[in-house]
Amino acid sequence: MNWLARILGLLLCAGVLPAWAQAPGTNAPTSTVYTCTDAKGRRLTADRPIAECTDREQRVLGPSGTERERLGPTLTEQERVAREAQRRKELEERARIADERRRERALMARYPDQAAHDAEREAAQEQVDEVTLVAQKRIVELLEQRKKLASEMEFYKKDPNKAPMHLRRAVAENDDHIAEQERFVANQAQEKRRVNQRFDAELVQLRKLWAARALPPDMPKP
Repeated sequence: MNWLARILGLLLCAGVLPAWAQAPGTNAPTSTVYTCTDAKGRRLTADRPIAECTDREQRVLGPSGTERERLGPTLTEQERVAREAQRRKELEERARIADERRRERALMARYPDQAAHDAEREAAQEQVDEVTLVAQKRIVELLEQRKKLASEMEFYKKDPNKAPMHLRRAVAENDDHIAEQERFVANQAQEKRRVNQRFDAELVQLRKLWAARALPPDMPKP
C-alpha cells in the first residue's frame, strides 16, 4: 500500500474523504491532492490548495501518490515585493559575475603576458605623442604668423584701432588658433595620463590572472 492509500485509510476511519475519493464508482483517485500539516499539527488533505496552510509549504501529489511539486507559503504583497527585489538582485549579481569572467577571458586572450601588455601601452602612448607633436608644430607655425602680424601692427601701436579691419581680424584669429591648439595639447597630456592609468589598472588585474593561470589545477585560485 502506497503512502496515499495509507492516508485515505486514515481518512476513511475518521469519516472524512476528499470529494474524488467519495465519488460513486471511483476505484482510484483521478485528481491532484494537496497535503500539509497546519499550525495545530493536523495533517490535512484536499483536492485544492488548503487555506489553513497558506502560511506554510504544501505538497502536491498525483493520483498515484507521487509528489509532483511543493507550493511555498502564500506571501503578502510586501513579502512578494521583497522576494522579487531579492531575486532581481541575485540575477544582477550573477550577470555581473558572468560579465566579469568574460572580460577576464578577453583580457587574457589579448594580453597573454606582460610583454604584450607593455607593447600595447607603448603603442597607445606613441599615438598620443604623435597627435600632440602635430599640434605643437602648428603652434610654432601660428607663432611665426603672429610675429609677422605683430610687425604689421607695429605701425599702429599708438592707436591699434586705426589698423585695417583685415589686419585686426587676422590677429584675433591667430590668437584664437593658438589658444585652441594649446588647449588640445593640454587635453592630450590628460589623455596620456588616462592611458597610463588604464594600463596600470589592467596590469594589476592581469598579474593576478597570470599568477592564477600558472598555479597547478588542484590549487585554489587567489
